[in-house]
Amino acid sequence: MSDTTASPETTAAPRTSWVPMLFIGLGTAMFIMDATIVNVSLPSIIKDLGINSIDAEWVNAVYALIFAALLIIAGRVGDRIGRRRVFVTGAVIFGIASILAARTNSGDALIAARALQGVGGAMMSPASLSLVNSIYVGRARLVAFAIYGSIIGGMAAIGPLLGGWLTEHHSWRWAFYINIPIVVVIVVGSLLKVPESKDDHIEKGFDVVGALLSAIGIGALVFGLIEGRNYGWVTTIRDVTFARMTFPEGAISPVMWAFAIAVIGIGALVWWEARRARLGQVALLDLSLFRIGTFSLGSIAALIVSLGEFGILFSLPLFLQSVLGYSAFGAGAMLATLALGAFVAGPTSARMAEARSQRFVARLGMALEAVAILGLGLVLSPTASGWIIAFWLIIYGVGVGYASAQLTGLILADVPRRKSGQASGTQSTARQIGSALGTAILGTVLFVTLSAQTETNLEAVPGLDAATRQQISDVVTESAGTAIPALAQQPGGEAVAAAASEAFSTAISWTAFTAAGFVLLGLLATLGLPASAPAREEGGDGPPEPAAEAAAAA
Repeated sequence: MSDTTASPETTAAPRTSWVPMLFIGLGTAMFIMDATIVNVSLPSIIKDLGINSIDAEWVNAVYALIFAALLIIAGRVGDRIGRRRVFVTGAVIFGIASILAARTNSGDALIAARALQGVGGAMMSPASLSLVNSIYVGRARLVAFAIYGSIIGGMAAIGPLLGGWLTEHHSWRWAFYINIPIVVVIVVGSLLKVPESKDDHIEKGFDVVGALLSAIGIGALVFGLIEGRNYGWVTTIRDVTFARMTFPEGAISPVMWAFAIAVIGIGALVWWEARRARLGQVALLDLSLFRIGTFSLGSIAALIVSLGEFGILFSLPLFLQSVLGYSAFGAGAMLATLALGAFVAGPTSARMAEARSQRFVARLGMALEAVAILGLGLVLSPTASGWIIAFWLIIYGVGVGYASAQLTGLILADVPRRKSGQASGTQSTARQIGSALGTAILGTVLFVTLSAQTETNLEAVPGLDAATRQQISDVVTESAGTAIPALAQQPGGEAVAAAASEAFSTAISWTAFTAAGFVLLGLLATLGLPASAPAREEGGDGPPEPAAEAAAAA
């Protein structure tokens, strides 16, 4: 099927079958849910597999990292060879990765399986949007994208809740096993009921070099941010072996080499993309988009806001379970209150934008996010009330709902319609990069502060020498706090556990303050955005179809 369709008046009636949407929506639900389902399962995974806090960061970050690296090129492949084919192939890869993740017995294998899940998710995301856009026309298309947006919001909330329930009543492995029957239904249903679709007018050629440079540059940056406290930020803190090379203590750290590779890779990407544009060749990244002030500023804002949002959602489940004693399901239920706020914001966002402006609503949302995260940072303690935490999470959810609903339209306000597909894919990639960086940067803030503060707090506990304090600090940090309840069960361990709990409270407070700072930076980046996106005129320039907005939300 080509993208070219007849007028809505002549085609809407026979095309309005919602069976294809059932399987497309199910696939969307699966890859969105897996972005959040693992958060509340992490403490159980850490204990069961014996992984450390660095591995825990990678389990979270690698999914978003691979997703971001492949999102644009996967969309182009789908446009060329067939979106249903790419969607189904991505689902199969996702299912295989889920089996590998569920059956793993090591942290490295789990990280590799999560990376493979990212490959599958990156294939499914743009294909699902393009399928909806090509199958439905007229008023049915608006309904279809409303359903699509509801799935995204709902699954982001259900992920932690379902992950917590499965972890508590069965095993964290079922957070991955549950994908298997879903994949079977998606594959069979899509092959039988979803029509194929591709773009008959797409430019020929792939920018393979651009995709590689993008993956290398971003991957090296995230590696350095996560592994800095493991190897040393500038020089090695001990004799280490990496990539079959030995780095003696005091040598230039692998992290510094990674940062150098990131700078070279990203710089080479910009040069390569500019060169391909000059030669009239297909480019992965259309640099001309960044000459549009609203697009560049808005994309920066989206990246920074995602960094703040996802970083705090990585650390909060660890705190709830390790310090406050929540079960996995209880932690998931607490995080679900965030979605409650987002659902409240949804119906009021459009009306407020009409009464004031889209820019006002987006800024209000980011301001509410920053205030809520600051509020969390101030109240999180070993005796924090669940009602107070839920209150701030609801406010935070309202902010996310307002910001997400309006920011995308503003980012794409001045983008020519013919470039709307690549523009929406590029800023969606920026959000995914922000997610990976959020886990890396805020995870580093959390665990560096936790290590230092635990050792400091233990100085007030009698009978502990310096070596013992260091050992306890290392255990607490490497376990991402999950060792704290076990410390309390040791003879005379109540004071030690209390000191570690206070340290975790301090660490997550500083993490929250840092996250709020990033959200406020994102708010500042919106100063150059227009008040509202111009109305879209058929056949002209203007903001993209709802497909592009859903892509960004995903």
